[in-house]
Amino acid sequence: MSFAVDGVSVSTKSLQRARVVVDESPFTVRTPLARAVEDRLDPTLKRRNIELHLKLESMQRSGSFKMRGLANQLAHVPPSVLDGSRKLVTMSAGNYGRAFAQALRANRLQGVVCMPENAPISRAELIKSFGLDVERMPATELMTAVNRHVEEDGMTLLHPFDDVHLMLGYGSCGYEILEDVPDADVVVVCCGGGGLVSGIAAAIKLSGGEKCRIFAVEPEAAPSMYLSCKEGKAVSITPKKTIAAGLAPPFAGKNCFEFVKRFVEDVVLVTDEQIQHAVQVLFGAGLVAEPSGAAAVAAILSGKIPNIDNCKVVAVVTGGNVTPKELADLVPEKLEK
Repeated sequence: MSFAVDGVSVSTKSLQRARVVVDESPFTVRTPLARAVEDRLDPTLKRRNIELHLKLESMQRSGSFKMRGLANQLAHVPPSVLDGSRKLVTMSAGNYGRAFAQALRANRLQGVVCMPENAPISRAELIKSFGLDVERMPATELMTAVNRHVEEDGMTLLHPFDDVHLMLGYGSCGYEILEDVPDADVVVVCCGGGGLVSGIAAAIKLSGGEKCRIFAVEPEAAPSMYLSCKEGKAVSITPKKTIAAGLAPPFAGKNCFEFVKRFVEDVVLVTDEQIQHAVQVLFGAGLVAEPSGAAAVAAILSGKIPNIDNCKVVAVVTGGNVTPKELADLVPEKLEK
């Protein structure tokens, strides 16, 4: 099976080519799988005969899954970017911007990151430390600012979630899940714009995992993909404040929506309280996750994923970039002990 999205072929061949790029990138590693952690996270899961595995993208270089997609994006930029005559621009609440900044510094390229003003200031300072300019603004103004840089300053956009090459790169994570748990019944992935769940779902569904049910998880405060599925088209929203700022873009990706409607079983919503609880539970099990990175686990712990009794389930922990102060606010009781 193959189809085209935004002029790019999506098939097992294009996914496998992207995987080679990711595997050969100096910016990425194969991340570990924490096996059968159900009893450590919540004993009720074990009593329901749920076998829960965690794909730890929080152990990826740069601390999140973003480098996988970025590696494949950089393999397709025009020569004018590689020779330094054209700058790159993106928008990010933190993790993509961090990966973007690290990759650009390593390749001696220049760029700008447009960041929503509700993102932690520590993320902006980190990106600046790599030599990039950071512009902060309301989330609803991000795309306007990016387009201005493209149209007026001649920059090239690397989209942080709605780029097909990016999604193909994320497919490498899906392949690793298939190899580690080939008989997985359910895979649960966080969703902001939708790039990661799109790539993982395409790789699994097109490569032997047709029966695997894949769920996307969004914060209740930023349900862009959830609403897109209800309305049958990618929609824009005004996100409310959420501790999962990395999952709160002002719109769902149009290209991502094409993947989600083909391959994803459903989009479910979790509250900030459920996300914070998941961060606390993971910390109690010896795993550090940022709020956005814990959304898939939150959905499982809160019973939002249907019909998973007697199933093998994989949840993707997508990032661990959280400062000690932020972590102390999220899990104060555990840290005091």
